[in-house]
Amino acid sequence: MVDVKIRTLLTLSEMGSYTKTAEALSLTQPAVSHHIKLLEEEFGIHIFVKGKHTLKPTAAGEILINYARRAMALSNGVRQAIEDCQRQIHSLRLGITPTASDIVGPQVLAAYCSDHSEISIQILRDSIKNIDSMLAFYELDFAIVDGMIRRDGFSSMLLGTDYLGLVVSPRHPFARRMSVRLDEIQQENMVMRPKGAETRRMFESYVISNGYLPRDFHVSMELDSVSNIKEIVMADLGISVLSHNVCLDELKRGQLVIVPIENCQMVRSINLIYPDDFSAPAVLQDIRRKYEEHFN
Repeated sequence: MVDVKIRTLLTLSEMGSYTKTAEALSLTQPAVSHHIKLLEEEFGIHIFVKGKHTLKPTAAGEILINYARRAMALSNGVRQAIEDCQRQIHSLRLGITPTASDIVGPQVLAAYCSDHSEISIQILRDSIKNIDSMLAFYELDFAIVDGMIRRDGFSSMLLGTDYLGLVVSPRHPFARRMSVRLDEIQQENMVMRPKGAETRRMFESYVISNGYLPRDFHVSMELDSVSNIKEIVMADLGISVLSHNVCLDELKRGQLVIVPIENCQMVRSINLIYPDDFSAPAVLQDIRRKYEEHFN
């Protein structure tokens, strides 16, 4: 359904190079240039300008690319819906943030899919910023995020609440403490989620609110994988700030200890985000029930 020129435009926008786009689409470079020229003539605009190392869209080009993303997502959605009709299933695209994935993904979503063979869920793990963008362009059907996305035409459903704590190895001196002060944490090697992650943002907001700066704390390593962070902490090679729920199994096995940070309450919500006209509302209620069964 989507014109081949639109596919070329989106690939070039992603690749930032005519040569790489031609290779990705098995086209010649002149063919890629011709597709872009035809679009520029059709809309009477310049789509890209050359930057230092890559192509950059013009203001008008950015508008065209955004509408092209929507057109591509809708085209893919139509094809998937027809295929689903023929196979008598319902496919859904779910975006999930890394921490929410570690909490909800393995147990809750697997249990839901096991009980509903007629539902097929494609899960994409990404940052809350990228998930917000993909929802806006119809590239996702719904999302599960730690935190909140507020967007016109979308609603939210609370799955549950969680809190962050200082996570240490049972062999660490902090493991025997009732609480730990921020100035004591400054002396430790910290293994943290990357900047921009909700967990990191909450910790840094708390640090700033108590008169410190994030750079006052020694973050020796940044990792997007919560599982890898837990492994490093279990080996007593650093400490971290993580979600309580994401550490449940390790806490039960005595492999990790969560120690409260003095005068600190870092509570956050886990939310389902979905469009107001979501096609399968019963799915949302069933996922929430699975979440409640697992954590209550």
